[in-house]
Amino acid sequence: MARSPMVPFWLVALVAVIVTGAPAHAQQQDYREQLGALAWQVGPTNGALGTIASIPVPSGYRFLGRGEAGKFLELNENPTDGSELGLLLKDDGAFFVIFKFSADGYVKDDDRELDADAILESIKKGTAQSNEVRRQRGWGTVDVVGWHQTPFYDPQTNHLTWAVRARSDTGESINHSTRLLGRSGVMKVNLVLSPEDVGTAVPAFNQLLTSFSYNPGQRYAEFTRGDKVAEYGLTGLIVGGAGVALLKTGLLQKFWKVIVLAFIALAGAIKRFLGGLGRRRESIEQPADV
Repeated sequence: MARSPMVPFWLVALVAVIVTGAPAHAQQQDYREQLGALAWQVGPTNGALGTIASIPVPSGYRFLGRGEAGKFLELNENPTDGSELGLLLKDDGAFFVIFKFSADGYVKDDDRELDADAILESIKKGTAQSNEVRRQRGWGTVDVVGWHQTPFYDPQTNHLTWAVRARSDTGESINHSTRLLGRSGVMKVNLVLSPEDVGTAVPAFNQLLTSFSYNPGQRYAEFTRGDKVAEYGLTGLIVGGAGVALLKTGLLQKFWKVIVLAFIALAGAIKRFLGGLGRRRESIEQPADV
């Protein structure tokens, strides 16, 4: 897979805008170098998600694999535990997608009556825990506003989907989450976008997921007796690895590690910056060569 030596001008300048609120030259140059060091794979290509799965990367998108995806999040002031297997970014900045895999085992899908109100309350509490970590790092905080889409499970595809609306000091964003059940665990897929892009981004995201595939031996239908079974069900996939126990007891110690809402503020900044860039695009002949 080829490594791209080019990073679009808008992406380079975007990071400076997020960090400083203005494209300061010195900081822009610093982040230009850091972004240029990432191993971007430009579509069309195939994105390997560790040894578990893969997703085709079409034209108009770029991909970062294991290790590189976490670096991208850190550059944008978002906590990472190093478990990210990939990041898919649309070249026009409309949205990006994070892929993480939880190897907790086969998740039974027999608890399909999901209590949306109780789940949302636990997500809010977990996000509050995440905000404590963000404050310690000097980063902005995030508040959960409510559901954009209540949790929904499709037994035909074994996909669990929900979307949360949240607010930060950079504006309002939507975190659209999908869990793809597999034989040995779950692929956690999170779409980060601005509210105004829901109508186009979500269909595009859903289309991308139709091409996602677990590697042979990793598919949900390939479960066999004796395989590891997760200690939680569908509700646990939404509120975190401790799942139902967290809902029942309210214990949220270290819960921030499994809450993905921390990076949603980035989407709003992307759209605001690109709006200004669009008015200047005619004067930009080529992406910046980094």
